[in-house]
Amino acid sequence: MSIILSGPLTGLAVDAASSLEMSGRSRFFVVWPGLLNIEGSVDVQDECIAQEQTPFTADGVPRALWWDEDARALRLLDQRLLPGECVVLFCSTAAQVGEAIRTLQVRGAPAIGGAAAYGLALGARAALPSDEIVPPETALAHLNAIAAELRATRPTAVNLAWALERLLGAAKRHCLADEAVADLPARLLAEAHAIAAEDAAACRIMGELGSDLIADGDTLLTHCNAGALATCGIGTALAPIYTAQRQGKRLHVYVDETRPVLQGARLTAWELQRAGVPLTLITDNMSAHILRTVGVQAIFVGADRIAANGDTANKIGTYGLAVLAQAHGTPFYVVAPRSTIDLTMANGDSIPIEERAPTEVTHVRGVALAPDGVRVANPAFDVTPARYITAIITEAGIARPPYRESLAAQTDSE
Repeated sequence: MSIILSGPLTGLAVDAASSLEMSGRSRFFVVWPGLLNIEGSVDVQDECIAQEQTPFTADGVPRALWWDEDARALRLLDQRLLPGECVVLFCSTAAQVGEAIRTLQVRGAPAIGGAAAYGLALGARAALPSDEIVPPETALAHLNAIAAELRATRPTAVNLAWALERLLGAAKRHCLADEAVADLPARLLAEAHAIAAEDAAACRIMGELGSDLIADGDTLLTHCNAGALATCGIGTALAPIYTAQRQGKRLHVYVDETRPVLQGARLTAWELQRAGVPLTLITDNMSAHILRTVGVQAIFVGADRIAANGDTANKIGTYGLAVLAQAHGTPFYVVAPRSTIDLTMANGDSIPIEERAPTEVTHVRGVALAPDGVRVANPAFDVTPARYITAIITEAGIARPPYRESLAAQTDSE
């Protein structure tokens, strides 16, 4: 395992498994273009690397994204390369952020929302230079164009559009108040910081609420990755698991590998293993067997969009798992922040489902698994009807059927 920091000038690799804990002294390689590699050792706890550039918090939790104040840029952990490599990306433009979202370098509905917010703030900085006079209506037109490009990167996760609309709303209020257009980039960056901080707080609260549904000794199951890598905090579906573990509860988690991109195998297994949570990795088509023979006390999944009636879009395979859960009498919990609830969608039939590249199905890490020219379907999400969902956990509480009333009450409390 290596950690590589990529940016406009430097990269840094920490070549030691123990360095993943971000503590003690580690070997490192600083790469300057045009110069030889410089090898040495550094106490990462004493360096700005640990604060501004490392993909881990002080307690070892991975970070999907964070703002690098020194570089005035967004840093992202490239999730396509995990668990083999930790590559930290440097994004200084809206286009770079948009590409990172589109290519799954950053993924997970809350993390996508946070990244898009920072992307729009970066776009505002480029479109509204401080040394130029830009009329308010022109500034807003520029921002709307940038937001439209970011919004088009992933259609299913509502958090992306929600975050962009929140920043655009802040920009409009700024202009209506006759504030200086030159101050708009700073205003939008502050709003992006607020979105990230609020998501981190929501993750903590959802973890506390969800942990009450977990008993000591429980065996759990999860699908895809809804942990720290999918959010600006400790996660959605994994937050109750992390919180229960900290409370001293003994747990065991079955992790669906999650075809075709293997977020469960690559990301969730990596996260839980780092956190010391006992786990067993299974293929998606083993879930029914595990539910029948092992016994699972609860299933926790995340969400990319929740309709007004509780129908929930999440990673492909979630719907089938919910049907299996009902057949075996296993509680099925959806964990997501209120920003994932879309009351404009009456039900799940209206949720747009992203269709991704056929190569995600026919190839794994560049290796062909299927014959050339085979016809492929690759919907990235499916919609679980509300009748299969035991409860929906948000930072506002635990919503139960009928969801049209309970979810509306939660959003009204914002």
